[in-house]
This record gives sequence, C-alpha cells and structure tokens, in this order.
Amino acid sequence: MSIHASADRPSIDDQVDRLAQRLGHEFSEPRLLGIAVSHRSWCAENPGPESNERLEFLGDAVLGLVVTEHLFHTYDLPEGSLAKMRAAIVSAEPLAAVARSFAVGDALRLGRGELQSGGRDKPSILADAMEAVIAAVHIDAGLDTVRPLILDAFTDHIEAAASSPGHTDFKTRLQELSAHRFGEPSPSYELAESGPDHEKRFVASVLIGGEVRGTGTGSSKKEAQQQAAAVAWEVLSARPTTPDHQPQGNESSHA
Repeated sequence: MSIHASADRPSIDDQVDRLAQRLGHEFSEPRLLGIAVSHRSWCAENPGPESNERLEFLGDAVLGLVVTEHLFHTYDLPEGSLAKMRAAIVSAEPLAAVARSFAVGDALRLGRGELQSGGRDKPSILADAMEAVIAAVHIDAGLDTVRPLILDAFTDHIEAAASSPGHTDFKTRLQELSAHRFGEPSPSYELAESGPDHEKRFVASVLIGGEVRGTGTGSSKKEAQQQAAAVAWEVLSARPTTPDHQPQGNESSHA
C-alpha cells in the first residue's frame, strides 16, 4: 500500500486539495500549499521536497503586518496596549487553534516519528504550519487576498485580545473606575452602525453621568464598546482622583 494513502485515509495530495477548499482559495500554484504542509521530519525521509520553514518565516511577518494594521486602524489605544494585543493574537496558541479550524493537521506531511507521537495535533507544528499556509496564500494571490482570510479566521482571537489586553477587560476596568471615581452606576453604551451586512461598522459611545467619556469603532458591537471603554479608561485614569463634580458648597469663591 502506498505510504501516501490508506484504506480509510485519502492521499496526501487529496488532503492538500481539501485544505485549499476549506481555505476558500483556488491556488494558481498548488505546490505552494504542498510546501506549506511539509514538515521537516517528512522532508528528511523524502529527500528533495522543500520543508515549510521558509514559508513559516514569511507567514509570521505577513500575519504580524495584517494584525498590526487592523489594530492600528480599529483601536485608538497607546502603543503598549496595541503591542500586548498583537502579541496575544499572533502567539502559538491562537495560531494552532486557527489551524485546527481549517483542519490543517489532516493535510500535514509528517515523518514516521512525528506521526506516531501525535504530530498532527501538536500545537507547535500546527502553529508553524498555519504561518506557512498564510505565506502560501500571500505569495499566490497577494496581501488583498490573504488579509480578509486572516481577519476572518482570527476574529475571535482579536476580540478576545481587545476584551482582555493584559488579561483585564476594559469595560470592567471602566466600571470599577466609574464606581470609585464618581459613585455612578455602570457606564452605559450607545451604538450606531453603518455599511452593508457583510461589512458592518459599529460606533460606540460610553456615557458616565450622562456625559460621553469615550467613543470607539469596530467590526462588531463588542469591539466598538471595548474601544470606547478603553479610550474612556485611559483618559479618566490619567486624571487626578478628585471627582469631576465638586459639591456646590465647595465651589471656589472666585468661580
């Protein structure tokens, strides 16, 4: 029996074709995707084919660029907060999760040792392969094609990072700050939306004491609210701890 197929498993080439279908991209150079799923352990046993390591190197940069651009244009946050968000999104765990969502492991070309040790579901192998797949799409069709693929695949991870930069939800931070600073109930949010159904944009305003304290935009209500909360929190937390509204009896005599 061929090493490329078994009675209950399609051939490697068939698996690569199925992966292309799951990615939603028809490759003009199908060999690129084949390289992207070729682990060095397989190449060591099959001299000649190129491993996915060079593509992994490029894919890491492409992923970083797309995510960085998206965060820059979507979240009005300080550089440090943006950097933490990006690091959380492009780390091995989200990459492996995205690889699993595309069933990249089914198409992996692995050496016998890696196959026997469960390499098809190893986070490090999946993460590297996902970066290589991103690079393959980028080389084959360019940034305009790979960008929506990345943003769609990483949506949940982007929103999670927006909700918990530094593992703390900005809406929760703002609620705690509001209670401490103003003695106010939870901040309220107003939402507006625009654009077609497949490309909705949301604008959120966060109000404390009836006053708008921050606004934000995003591709989802959650993103927009988190950005608005982050803006309000950054501004208010930088102010002195004295309340904005002094009791009337304490007003300055020369006001």
